[in-house]
Amino acid sequence: MTRYQHLANLIAERIEQGLYRHGEKLPSVRALSQEHGVSISTVQQAYQTLETLQLITPQPRSGYFIAPRKAQPPVPAMSRPVQRPVDVTHWDQILTMLDARHDKSIIPFGGGSPDITQPSLKPLWREMARLVQHHATDIFSYDELAGRRELREQIARLMLDSEAVASADDIIITSGCHAALAIALLAVCKPGDIVAIESPSFYGTMQLLRGFDIKAIEIPTDPQTGISVEALEMALEQWPIKGVILVPNCNNPLGFIMPDARKRAVLALAQRHDIVIFEDDVYGELANDYPRPRTIKSWDIDGRVLLCSSFTKTIAPGLRVGWIVPGRYHDRVLHMKYAATGTNVPTTQLAVAAFVREGHYHRHMRRMRQIYQSNMETYTCWLRQYFPCGICVTRPEGGFMLWVELPEMVDMVCVAKQLCELKIQVAPGTLFSASGKYRNCLRINCALPTTEKHREVMEKLGEAIHLAME
Repeated sequence: MTRYQHLANLIAERIEQGLYRHGEKLPSVRALSQEHGVSISTVQQAYQTLETLQLITPQPRSGYFIAPRKAQPPVPAMSRPVQRPVDVTHWDQILTMLDARHDKSIIPFGGGSPDITQPSLKPLWREMARLVQHHATDIFSYDELAGRRELREQIARLMLDSEAVASADDIIITSGCHAALAIALLAVCKPGDIVAIESPSFYGTMQLLRGFDIKAIEIPTDPQTGISVEALEMALEQWPIKGVILVPNCNNPLGFIMPDARKRAVLALAQRHDIVIFEDDVYGELANDYPRPRTIKSWDIDGRVLLCSSFTKTIAPGLRVGWIVPGRYHDRVLHMKYAATGTNVPTTQLAVAAFVREGHYHRHMRRMRQIYQSNMETYTCWLRQYFPCGICVTRPEGGFMLWVELPEMVDMVCVAKQLCELKIQVAPGTLFSASGKYRNCLRINCALPTTEKHREVMEKLGEAIHLAME
C-alpha cells in the first residue's frame, strides 16, 4: 500500500468511527504532513482520494471538511426464482456482448475482464519473452495431457491457502475456468439432466448448460450468504438433480463469500442426496481479507466436489490457464479433456508457474485486492450520486463486480440497447437468469480504473436510468 493510500484509509477509518463529525474541519495539509512525517504531496493525494469517495469536501481558502454522510443503499433481498427446470436462453445477447470485446470504441462496463495494466505483471511478460527466446523447441511441442507438472505443483501449493490438500497428480490443466467447468459437466452429465444453479448466476456457466442440453433449476440466493440450503434441499426432494454449480467465494455477480457453516451444509446435502458439486473458485483469490476463504473442496472426503478455477481473473484472461481438481472423476475428466480440447499451450503454463514460484503472484494479488476494493468503494459512491433513489446495491467481499437492483419499472434490456448507441456496454440482469428474471438489474465491472472518463460514463448511465423511469 502506498503512503497516501495508507493515510487515506486511516482518515476514512476515523470518519467511520465518528472521531470526525459532519461539517468538522480536517487538519491542514501542512499540519497532517508534520503529524505523520510524510510529504505535502502525499497528504494532498490522500485528501483527493477521500474527496473522490465523497467523504470530505474542499472549501476554497478554508481547507477540507467532513462531508455529510449519505445513507448506504440497502442490499438486495434474497432472490425468488421460479423453482422448476428450464432451458437456458439469451445466447444472441451473450454473443453480441462477446463480439463487443474487440471494438475498442466501446466501454465494457458489462464485461468481466480484470485490470491487466498493472506493473506487477511485468515479471510475467519478461518470463514469456525468455521462454520464447531460449526454449522454442520445448514450448512449440505437444504438452502433457494433464498439463505441465511444474504448474500443477505450484497450483497445489496455492490450494493450501484455501485449506484444500491436493497433489500435482490430482490436478488437470485446462484452457481457463470456462473449459474446466465444461469438461466437468461433460464428465458427469448427459443431455436432459438437471443441474441446480444459484440465482442470479454467471451467464457463461448457463450457456454451457444450454450448449450441452442440460436443464437449469434456479435456487433462491441471498446476496450476503449465498444459496438457500433449505430451498436446495426442497428442490433435491422434488427433482432428479444431478449436481449443483456454486461460486461460493467472491460470487459472480453478487460478490458474497458463503459462510463456512453453509458450505459444510451444502456438502452434507450433496452427500445425503448423492449429487455432485461443481465449485467455481475463479474469484476466490480476490477476497478482500487474507488468508483467503476456504473452498468447499477443502472439506470433501469422498471426491464429489469438482473444483474449477483459473488465472483468468487474477492475472489475465489471454493466458488461458485454468485447472480442475476432479476427485473421483479424474479418469473420466482426463478422457473428456482429450476428447474435447486435447492438450494446452506450454508457453503460458511455464510462464505462470515461474510467476508463482518466484513470489510475483502473491505480490500481484496483494496489489489487486487493494485496487479492486478501492475501486468498488468509488463506484458505489458514483452509484449513490448519479442513480435514482430506491436502488439496492451489493456489498461484495471480494472480486470486482457490483450487482445493482433498480426500481421495478426500469427495463435494463431496453436501457442497454439505448446505451449501445453511446458506445457503452452494460450487462442487464436477465443475462444472469435462466428464466429471464432480474430485468430491472445490472452488473457493473469495477475492474475498470476510476478515471474521469469512467465517472462520466456512470453519470450517463444514471441519466439513462432516470429517463427510463420517467
